[in-house]
Amino acid sequence: MGLAKKILAVDDSKTMREMVAFTLKGAGYEVSEAEDGQAALAVAGAQRFDAVITDLNMPNLNGYGLIRALRANPAYRFTPILMLTTEGDPSKKEEGKAAGATGWIVKPFDPVKLIEVVQKVCPNKAGGV
Repeated sequence: MGLAKKILAVDDSKTMREMVAFTLKGAGYEVSEAEDGQAALAVAGAQRFDAVITDLNMPNLNGYGLIRALRANPAYRFTPILMLTTEGDPSKKEEGKAAGATGWIVKPFDPVKLIEVVQKVCPNKAGGV
């Protein structure tokens, strides 16, 4: 046990967090959830995650702010951070990249595609399939 990669799912929509968590847990990942960027920073400060998946538009601290804050923390400088958002606008993607996002997934997401992208940036050795 304990070999599963840990992922932090951040979204102000409980339903979306649950869908992401359910999808990734099914692929053998350990998933923690946070309802906005501020909560995510608190959770990320308390434990280490192998990857972060965040929404863009959230109250308190949005996805860009969260990514910048995580990138400022040496522990998360190289951690894969994926944006999962309804925003498909190229300028938003550029801003996400500038903030330090590793990748971009547009909602509604395809569970298979989400797992593929996460496996690419954060291979899970524990998923013995």
